[in-house]
Amino acid sequence: MREMRRYWRVVGGGLMLALAGCADPQLSSLDRELATIRANPGTPASLELPQVPSYEATPYEQGDRRSPFRPQLPEPETAPAGEAGLAPDADRSREPLEAYSLEELELVGVLAMGGQSNALIKAPDGEVHRLQIGRHMGRDHGRIVSITGSSVQLVELVPTGGGGWVERNTRLALDN
Repeated sequence: MREMRRYWRVVGGGLMLALAGCADPQLSSLDRELATIRANPGTPASLELPQVPSYEATPYEQGDRRSPFRPQLPEPETAPAGEAGLAPDADRSREPLEAYSLEELELVGVLAMGGQSNALIKAPDGEVHRLQIGRHMGRDHGRIVSITGSSVQLVELVPTGGGGWVERNTRLALDN
């Protein structure tokens, strides 16, 4: 038992010497320096902001010209092709969806009633119109010629610029 006490005293003394050896002799001077800094932190260095350049708006005077983001049709060297007989009927009253371009209209569904297909077209104002074959839509006198399960086929009458008209096939499809 006596030897056990002596063993523990030796081990305890060794541990105390080891811990005393871990102490940094400059630790107390570091503590004093940090206390001095905390007591008087000083004033922060002022930040100088960079000079902001002046801005002058450049007037845009080309607003009445053709948009550079739309394809330009090449100028024909001869008289434009097309038939004057294809001109749209000027006496026909315009339908409500002819006030919008086809890009603004959306096919939202196809409905079959009594063996006849109907296209459900949503206008920009949110109203949904039910159209059958033969009805008109779009600004280019588009006439519906076919309605399938996922699309509407149109024939548009487009002016050529020289008094003639040409037919253009267009399709409006369901968005998946």
